[in-house]
Amino acid sequence: MRDFSQLLDALVYTRSRNGKLKLIGDYLRRTPDPDRGWAMAALTGELDLPGVKPAAIRGIVEERVDPVLLYMSWDYVGDMAETVSLLWPKRVDQPAEIDDGSLRIANVVERLRSLGRVEAPAALAQMLDHLDASGRYALLKLATGELRLGVSARLAKTALALAFGLDVDAVEEVWHGIGPPYLPLFAWAEGRGVQPTSSDVPVFRPFMLAHPLDDLRVSLGDFAAEWKWDGIRVQIVRVGAETRLYSRAGDDITRSYPEVAEAFGQAGVLDGELLVKGAFQGAEEHGGGAASFNALQQRLGRKLVSPKMLRDFPAFVRLYDILFDGGEDLRSLPWTERRARLEAFVPKLDPERFDLSALIEAESFEALEEIRAGARDASIEGVMLKRRDSPYVAGRRTGLWYKWKRDPLVADCVLMYAQRGSGKRSSYYSDYTFGCWTGDGELLPVGKAYFGFTDEELIWLDRWIRSHTVERFGPVREVEKSLVLEIAFDSIHESRRHKSGLAMRFPRISRIRNDKPAAEADQVETLRRMAS
Repeated sequence: MRDFSQLLDALVYTRSRNGKLKLIGDYLRRTPDPDRGWAMAALTGELDLPGVKPAAIRGIVEERVDPVLLYMSWDYVGDMAETVSLLWPKRVDQPAEIDDGSLRIANVVERLRSLGRVEAPAALAQMLDHLDASGRYALLKLATGELRLGVSARLAKTALALAFGLDVDAVEEVWHGIGPPYLPLFAWAEGRGVQPTSSDVPVFRPFMLAHPLDDLRVSLGDFAAEWKWDGIRVQIVRVGAETRLYSRAGDDITRSYPEVAEAFGQAGVLDGELLVKGAFQGAEEHGGGAASFNALQQRLGRKLVSPKMLRDFPAFVRLYDILFDGGEDLRSLPWTERRARLEAFVPKLDPERFDLSALIEAESFEALEEIRAGARDASIEGVMLKRRDSPYVAGRRTGLWYKWKRDPLVADCVLMYAQRGSGKRSSYYSDYTFGCWTGDGELLPVGKAYFGFTDEELIWLDRWIRSHTVERFGPVREVEKSLVLEIAFDSIHESRRHKSGLAMRFPRISRIRNDKPAAEADQVETLRRMAS
């Protein structure tokens, strides 16, 4: 447990993406099986210990610490695991850590997995007695699955791939088909076993992504245009009798949208936009039927969905592309052929849950500009331009796909700092500083906003900030660099007062992008090209 706790400590204080990749990679190379596999499960959110819940942790600490002191401390610290790790009263006769192997990460996981909700808390308390503050923090984070280190699942998988010289997309493809502690994966990584295959498991394939169009103009003879819908990108996979839905980060979100998964009965892998049904002006013209992103937000982040939620906010998927038709891999085919296969595939699906994203017919790029300018619907985010001969390749490849967002100017930024508000907001962290990435992977502040969100979103943001704080500076909290905010702004200008060299005019939070990995937020250079 000590090695794992040292990894967590180092990750907390490392801002550089490359630094985090090296820390994780070094840990995976020096740590034996199955410890490293369970550590990877924790880092990627794949570890589930049903016997240990936050309420159980509060229960065991309340038996040893004055509850008033506990909750006052929790309010100040903002994170229960950190609070408990600091407050936990260890008996005088206990060593810093026992060395009989029982607190190896694999042994801890196996013991807690074998116990129910009645027995697990007492076992956890016994383990806490034998650890120092750093070890207690690591154990509690491991047990609850709430690491919150600014490490995405994709970054952890990338670290594994780099550490052993593997292709990260190949790792991603087989990841969900293996399961922790990933022994076949590490055997392949170290040359002790064959590469695992995904032929019989509905696994995630990395998405193809788009570059911002910026000032580029393209020929519509070479590129097809379609609307960029304002939902969340999803991948629907069916193999055998099992269907799964994945987010763009590779998270399994099947349980959150059961009506979509149940309606997908054809073997294959499709790429599309998850939306909520609704009406809007111009729906027929644009292929519509989708409500605004605000409606979809009612469904985001819910692992269990009530019948009322299913009825009031019915989800469906607007399909963009097809990766597999049955067992046939279509990703190497040009977009035009995949589009034809998709058009043949869609009629086999339930029309209540799936439809086809319509292409935009325009005689020229100038005509497309006019069409785009006239589309002010809340569920349209802009236009996608896809090269007609492009294969489906993971990540962003220059010259293949472009995204052309609607006005006003918007950027996906990462929350960096939060400050308490004033007046009615004096009890909330409501002033937010956000940043974008440099080409070297550094996050630089590009603006500050304190409006654009609802009261409910303010409460959510305040809770998130308190539980994701990494440092305090008086009334200001520095938070983990993991929450993406879509920022709308009227214009952006060069500025010598800011490290990024940019200043936004009238920035406001357009929406909370908790569906988007922080690594995919915009770059400073992208904002610089917007500057007037």
